[in-house]
Amino acid sequence: MNNTQDLKQVLQKKQEILQGNAERVAKQRAQGKLTARERVAKLVDQGSFVEMDVLVSEKDGGAGVVTGYGTVQDRPVYLFAQDFTVHGGAMGRAQAKKILKVLDLAQKTGAPVVAMCDSNGVRLDEGAAAMNAYAEVFAKMTRLSGVCPMIALVLGPCAGGAAMISQIADVSILAEKVGQLMVYGPQVMSAVNGETLTGETLGGAKTMAAQGGVALTAADEDEAIALAVRVLDLLPGSNAEDAPLVDTDDMNRLLPAIAPDDSEALMSAMADGASFIELYRDWGKELRVALCRMGGRSVGLVCGNAKENEGMISPAAAAKAARFIRLCDCYSLPVVSLINSKGVAVPSAKTQSWTMITSSQLLYAYAEATCPKVSVVVGNAIGQAYVAMGGKANADVCYAWPGAVISALTPDAAVQLLYVDELKNDTKPALESRAELEAKYAAEVADGVAAARDGMIDDVCDPAQTRKLVLAALEMLSSKRDSNPPKKHGNLPL
Repeated sequence: MNNTQDLKQVLQKKQEILQGNAERVAKQRAQGKLTARERVAKLVDQGSFVEMDVLVSEKDGGAGVVTGYGTVQDRPVYLFAQDFTVHGGAMGRAQAKKILKVLDLAQKTGAPVVAMCDSNGVRLDEGAAAMNAYAEVFAKMTRLSGVCPMIALVLGPCAGGAAMISQIADVSILAEKVGQLMVYGPQVMSAVNGETLTGETLGGAKTMAAQGGVALTAADEDEAIALAVRVLDLLPGSNAEDAPLVDTDDMNRLLPAIAPDDSEALMSAMADGASFIELYRDWGKELRVALCRMGGRSVGLVCGNAKENEGMISPAAAAKAARFIRLCDCYSLPVVSLINSKGVAVPSAKTQSWTMITSSQLLYAYAEATCPKVSVVVGNAIGQAYVAMGGKANADVCYAWPGAVISALTPDAAVQLLYVDELKNDTKPALESRAELEAKYAAEVADGVAAARDGMIDDVCDPAQTRKLVLAALEMLSSKRDSNPPKKHGNLPL
């Protein structure tokens, strides 16, 4: 046999693998799902994808995942796309070996990883070896976390270990109708608690979005892939480089008149053009977080949402913001905080501990972050809202709008504690006396001017100038070099 014949055989074998099993491919499409290679083709620049380990045999389960590298908007990226048409995309030793190879290359070369998840779990026929395969992938992803950005697209039903890949990733995106995330599938849940549940009810887009299981949801696979491209565009290739700087908007643009409570308008006005991508929109709504560009620079934006329980920080909101701050800090994205919150939400007797734990997570994340931090108190900065987000201890630069309230307690609560005797002895109507005392406290103690006088904020600014001032601060801080004391890691209260 000559080399020409050998090549023909190899090419024929590759073609058979690339085409896949016609019957199973048809079944995949009948479920409204793209194939693994179709998904990859939609993500990467045309003609840029180089597939690795194509010849790994189906018998070994390696063909249950497509791996390789390419470019997205001319920037390198590594990929693995689980192939549900082969053993339901189940993880076994061969699949894990393929995934580990691209994760290793990503770490060596400093490039993002995109995981396209579509798997029914673990290869049951491989026993403990399959479980160890999952463990190896999780361990490698953990070591890669904070080194190279990892984006997970949930494009099929993923239960158990298959679901955990999306949780370790930096940003997870779930496509409606086809994507699902579950600890246990409907059958197991039914057997345990007797409930008849569907995969959509357990782990569909609405459920996961409301519980914080995914950062973004999309109407379909095409939109999910488009969102992944937008997220990648805002992140660096690795923690050793800066995110791309793009000239996208007027540096001197003034803000229009915006009410402090209109978080949507405020965040949109602060961001460059259409760069705004809000994460975890339906979870922990008291705080809003988004990736965007400001002055061409990628930043993380945190904004108090006073329309949701007066912005009082719930455990979910604290956990959401804490994770987002750590994401930004991993890749040295500046954090801009627009503060409007009346503090921590009052817990019930049963949620005291959870409230303290998540509040500590938020405090910890802000304090630990060494990236540039700029805060603007646009409304209320009560208690922890100031301590964690807006105070000089946790912000390099801090501004306040006129009328901002900065205090340990709201003026009405502070008066209740500070002026008990005055309220009792006042001969005027109690409501009038209380209103006067609250106004006095707000003006003399809780006012932004009072905070500026004590050096607790840098200045009270014209709201229209907010964006210009923040951009100037970000430019000034672009050369910031800060680090935490040498240590293995901190003991974040998870």
